[in-house]
Amino acid sequence: MVEFPPPLEGILLGHFIVSDDVERSRRFYTDVLGGTTIFEGVPTVVALSNSWIVINAGGGPTDDKPSVTLESPRDPDRVSSFLNFRVRDIHAVYAQWSARGAEFLTPPKQHAYEIRCYVRDPDGHLIEVGQTTDPKGDWSPAHWPPNTRTDDSE
Repeated sequence: MVEFPPPLEGILLGHFIVSDDVERSRRFYTDVLGGTTIFEGVPTVVALSNSWIVINAGGGPTDDKPSVTLESPRDPDRVSSFLNFRVRDIHAVYAQWSARGAEFLTPPKQHAYEIRCYVRDPDGHLIEVGQTTDPKGDWSPAHWPPNTRTDDSE
């Protein structure tokens, strides 16, 4: 396993998800999406790109969140937040993750400034995968690298 260091300065952002089967979710985020397990236990932590996915079972209130119950999504069609991945080549990622068992809601779809599609993890958490396309050249911030064609490899 790789190290699980605290940030040397500033903050490190992670996304906490509640899972009905932590091991199954760990395998999805590592085997399908390509993350690396950095801590296996309570909670389990997966390093994925430049962030962490913290996976834990649900549970009732605690002294620091006295009225909050954690549970996995009950209705996958009602979402209040989701992971958002930005990739260089969405078609390559779509093909790779599909081959590893990801079941996307639709294939990638072109929108005004991006191509995007969505997949769910085993507990129903929604994940957006998108590639900025900027067809008019007027959206990307000046400090971003130039866009590449969708058929370029990573």
